[in-house]
Amino acid sequence: MNCGIVPTNWRDGLLGTQDAEGKRHPLRTGAVGGVFATFVMTAFREPTARALPPTAVFVSRYRGGDPEEYPVTSLALHVLYGIGGGVGFGLAFESIVDDTDEPETVGLVAGVIYAILLSVFGERVVLDCLLDMDLSTDERAVFHAGHVVYGLALGAWVGSRS
Repeated sequence: MNCGIVPTNWRDGLLGTQDAEGKRHPLRTGAVGGVFATFVMTAFREPTARALPPTAVFVSRYRGGDPEEYPVTSLALHVLYGIGGGVGFGLAFESIVDDTDEPETVGLVAGVIYAILLSVFGERVVLDCLLDMDLSTDERAVFHAGHVVYGLALGAWVGSRS
């Protein structure tokens, strides 16, 4: 219930996802959604995985040392990946949804599908090939579950702003 005190699009204006005329900006919406979804995914992942994201291994591979030496760098890189994923989703979402669709529902479903694709790519290409990481079954399950959480958060964010 709004009661007319706060404009209904105050969050979109505040976060820069709409301009003064209410026009959507899929790049900005996706980028902000990517940040939001990455924080949600990290909040899920960190206590369950009890480890830094794989970006810590990536950073240590190229800078030397132990992955645990790079918590801030690895988390910052993880957020940058999340922003990139959000921008990609924002652009793709803009092309699949129209004014007659149910954007939140489409966003949730599309977000999960998108996140599963990202997760499989991450597992097969980034973890297996690039980083030569061999995750246990439990670690792989948490890795994929974290990406599904990312997709749900991203899809809900972008869908709710369409």
